[in-house]
Order: sequence, then C-alpha cells, then structure tokens
Amino acid sequence: MNLEQFLKNCQSQMGYTFRNPELLRTALTHASGADTPCQSNERMEFLGDAVLAYVICDYLYEKLPNSLEGDMTKVKSSVVSRATCHKICKQLGLDKFLILGRGLGYANRIPDSIFANTLEAFIAAVYLDGGIEEVRQFILRVFQEDIAEMLQDCDAHNHKSILQTYCQKHEGYTPEYKVLNVKGPEHRKTFNVQVCVGRKTYPPAWGITKKEAEQRAAENALADLHGQPIPYLQ
Repeated sequence: MNLEQFLKNCQSQMGYTFRNPELLRTALTHASGADTPCQSNERMEFLGDAVLAYVICDYLYEKLPNSLEGDMTKVKSSVVSRATCHKICKQLGLDKFLILGRGLGYANRIPDSIFANTLEAFIAAVYLDGGIEEVRQFILRVFQEDIAEMLQDCDAHNHKSILQTYCQKHEGYTPEYKVLNVKGPEHRKTFNVQVCVGRKTYPPAWGITKKEAEQRAAENALADLHGQPIPYLQ
C-alpha cells in the first residue's frame, strides 16, 4: 500500500479529512521511524497535549458552573491521562497506522505511552489543519464517554446541585447562599457561608474559598434535611 492510500485509510478510520495530509503523516511518525527528530511526531505531541487539556478545561468550566477547582481538576486529569489516551487510540483504531522503526514493528514491543503520544500528536495535527473548532469537535466526540462517566462521578459530589434539585422539588424554593463572615489576611481569606431556603436557614460552614464554603454549607443543609449528622460544625 502506498503512503497516499495509507493516509486516506487513516482519515477514513478517524472521521476527519485533512486539508494538508502531510500533517497527518508527521503525527503518525514515531521517532524510531523518522529520518530526523523534527520529522517525528514529538513536537506535535507537545502541542496536542496542551490543546487537549485546553479543550477539556474549557468544556468543564462551562459544564460545571458550581464545581470547585479541585473537582474539575480531578475530571480533567482523568480524561487527559495517558491511560485514557492510550485506550482511545486503540478504540479508534489509530494504533494500526503508526509509522515505526523496525525495532518497534511488533505490537508486543510497543509501549502504551507511544499510543497515547500518537493520539496527542493527531489532535495537534487536526488543530493545525482545521483550527480550534475542528479539534474541539473531534476531542469532544472521541472523549465523550469518558467525559460523561467522570461528570456523573463529579455530579454525585456536587452538593449545591443536589440541594437545588431537592429543594425545588420538595420545598418550592431555590437555595440562596449568604456570606456570614470573612476572616484572615487578603491572600489567605476564609469564608463562612449559610444556606437559606425560603425562611429556613441551615448550619453554616467555613471554606478557604467562597465556592468551597458554599459546597460545604450545601452539604450541611442536605444532612440536616435528611436527619443526618452535620459534617461541618462551627
């Protein structure tokens, strides 16, 4: 099979047609199969890693308006991990199109990291070829199952969201969050926040950020509503 047909088959497999197929060839070329380091996918891997992280972070920022930085970081770290990239590379069949040197020509000799790196390089190639919107569509399409799975786990710990759903259904009110107190120097403030639902208030909670205090206050309110011990007592 000649190179042109090889690249066409890869594009068909991946569901993206390149305006500049040379970008694809570079993305598929491991250092062991390149004449010079700059002809390999190492530079693209560097860029693709950053593009992937940006797209996922941007998506999570919009999708999880009430989540703390730590929660979003956990989701992002899992989605963009080497293990996830390796798995998706195999699922998409991209692993069948790697251009390797002879020493890496057998599947049982190929480290998992090479598959992950190749997916990142492919992402960079799509970005360079079609721009940010093209690569955003590609990333969200191929990572959608992993994103959805992690979002379910994140939602399970988003106490503000759970409390809002409960109160709107059972109380007829939307929870409101009131800052009762702020302590500490400017660079190290702590916040004391209380949840109000209608005329009823719930035990307040402290947090190192306003958002963390709100999440903890929501957790206190949920515990109170369900007759459970208050997790964040003053």
